[in-house]
Amino acid sequence: MELYNGRPENTEGRLPREIRTYDFLDDLGIEYIRTDHGPADNMEACNEIDAVLGVLICKNLFLCNRQKTSFYLLMMPGDKKFKTKELSQQINSARLSFAGAEDMLKYLDIEPGAVSIMGLMNDKEKQVKLLIDEDILKGEYIGCHPCVCTSSLKIKTEDIVKKFLPAVGHVPQIVHLVGED
Repeated sequence: MELYNGRPENTEGRLPREIRTYDFLDDLGIEYIRTDHGPADNMEACNEIDAVLGVLICKNLFLCNRQKTSFYLLMMPGDKKFKTKELSQQINSARLSFAGAEDMLKYLDIEPGAVSIMGLMNDKEKQVKLLIDEDILKGEYIGCHPCVCTSSLKIKTEDIVKKFLPAVGHVPQIVHLVGED
């Protein structure tokens, strides 16, 4: 895997949602380092990509309540275990589960394996609540997908918090996840 500064020079064969991500970041003046790779569909592949990028391993989970009336994007360290009960209590929600692929596409214009904070730029109706584990904000950089699972970005955490989130109109709720048995 090679590292590149910014968007790909040749966009042939890339999905429109990926190109829109680069356009959005460029319009905001957010610098990013990019690497292209095979589909990152498991944590082992993500660990390899994160080692190349030199970023904190970040799990991005797209969740919903039982009634499918509330949707959440949770960003948490990859080495923590996700405990629904622990999170549900903090956000005052009934039992949470993983939202389906159709909801990912509907609300974030992303597909399974590509869940990322970048999908919030597609949530024009503000239907998804962003939840960030406090440990994510301690890192200097965040690694994320540009709405596809075949590229990954390294972006300054400060740029995500101070430029990206205000631009997409999402205010995160900071959560504290222990993730231990």
